[in-house]
Amino acid sequence: MATFHPQLHTIFAALSDKTRLNVIERLAMGPASISELSEPFKMAGPSFLKHIKVLESAGLVRSEKRGRVRSVTLMPDALQWVDHWVGRHRQQWEHRLDNLGTFLSDGDN
Repeated sequence: MATFHPQLHTIFAALSDKTRLNVIERLAMGPASISELSEPFKMAGPSFLKHIKVLESAGLVRSEKRGRVRSVTLMPDALQWVDHWVGRHRQQWEHRLDNLGTFLSDGDN
C-alpha cells in the first residue's frame, strides 16, 4: 500500500464542500478576516465558523485572533500533499493508457 499524508482523507473531505473550497480559493490570494471570508455566503456566523473549523482540522488553514478580529491564513503544505497524490495517480493512469495504446497499435500489425 502506498504511503500518503495521514490526514489526506480529511483534506479531501474538507475540500469536497463548495463553501470551504471557495474559502480556500479566496485565501490563495492572501489572509482574510472571518467577516471578509463570510461576506459572500448567506449563512449565520456560527455556521460559517464550523466550515473554518473543518478546514483547520484538516490543516488547510490557520486562524489567529488579534483583538476583536480573527484572521485566517492558508496553509499550503496540505495542498502540496493533495497535488502530490493526484499527480502520482495521474502518472500511473497515463502509463497504463500508454501501455494500452501500444498494445492496441501492436494488434494492428
